[in-house]
Amino acid sequence: MQQDAAPPPVRDWDPEIDDTLVCRAVRDETHDVKTFVFAPRHPCQFRFKPGQFITLELSIGGETVHRSYTISSSAARPNRLSITVKRVPGGPVSNWLHDTLKPGDTIRAVGPLGEFTPGDSVAPRKFLFLSGGSGITPLMSMTRTFDDLGDDHDIVFVHAARTPADIVFRRELDALTGPGRRLRVAHVCEGIGTEAHWAGFTGRLSLPMLGLIAPDFMEREVYVCGPGPFMKAVRSFLEGGGFDMGRYHQESFNFEELAAELAAQDTSAQAAPVQAAPDGGMPATAGFRIEFTKTGKVFACPPDMAVADAASAAEIRVPTSCSRGLCGTCKTKLISGTVEMNHTGGIRKREIDQGLILLCCSRPTSDLVIER
Repeated sequence: MQQDAAPPPVRDWDPEIDDTLVCRAVRDETHDVKTFVFAPRHPCQFRFKPGQFITLELSIGGETVHRSYTISSSAARPNRLSITVKRVPGGPVSNWLHDTLKPGDTIRAVGPLGEFTPGDSVAPRKFLFLSGGSGITPLMSMTRTFDDLGDDHDIVFVHAARTPADIVFRRELDALTGPGRRLRVAHVCEGIGTEAHWAGFTGRLSLPMLGLIAPDFMEREVYVCGPGPFMKAVRSFLEGGGFDMGRYHQESFNFEELAAELAAQDTSAQAAPVQAAPDGGMPATAGFRIEFTKTGKVFACPPDMAVADAASAAEIRVPTSCSRGLCGTCKTKLISGTVEMNHTGGIRKREIDQGLILLCCSRPTSDLVIER
């Protein structure tokens, strides 16, 4: 009897071949947080490490906007990929996603990328996850992945939120702490809100509180993600408590906060004067001449400085996030001129061939005209 031929293998999703993703579901997590579930347009599998992110390319108000979001789903479930987004007041992308994106819609994306990941070791390890607000997403991806794979890691997961109603993934995390699972979860809320019988910790996370939650925290590998002030406070009290910072890992930029920061900067940046030369030409600073065609801004950039840094020095707003060519937020069309670009994965080869550059990691080797 002739045997049926084996089905062809499902290939990995490759944004160089097809960067389109289809939204398959939208879920409410809290009153201002939603999860968006994506699948490839054609049968593919996602390959990523828990803690990594993707960069979305969206058309909002007639402009192309790039924004990066950490993957919140399990890396052990390759057929779908999800991001979890908090609505940020004044954030153009988070608000657009919440108000506009629905199942069946398509977006373009690149990735996955990122170095904030626990690696591939399955040997039992002791982790301490510390998250604040929407910074929970990479740590949730790690937790879901470990649980799906049955990895015998010992995890203490501490999440800080404003009130109990703001705790993202609360029910799922609590469910993962059942019998036989080596996961302990502690929620820390600044206030109790409308939950009169709140039984968790109240206040702000501190070293004494951490000692109550995880008395053995000095022995653990620590991963931290959250708003800037939260991460700064955690780093400060761990250093002050004598923790071995060689076992401290921090997501160094928060994608969700970026939208609000850019919106807040927009008015002041547009009004800020550029230091121009007396004839109205290039600023009287040594370096190459950089021209932004859409805004009409002209400034100088030394050959040893990234274009984004020079623009910032001239008080010109340029959206950036990672500042090392990783996330793609500052991707821009180079109309003329040449640059030396040392990126770390935030731009595809075909985009480079089309004349796109990343302003955060591009240093001019000539005068530049840039479509911005």
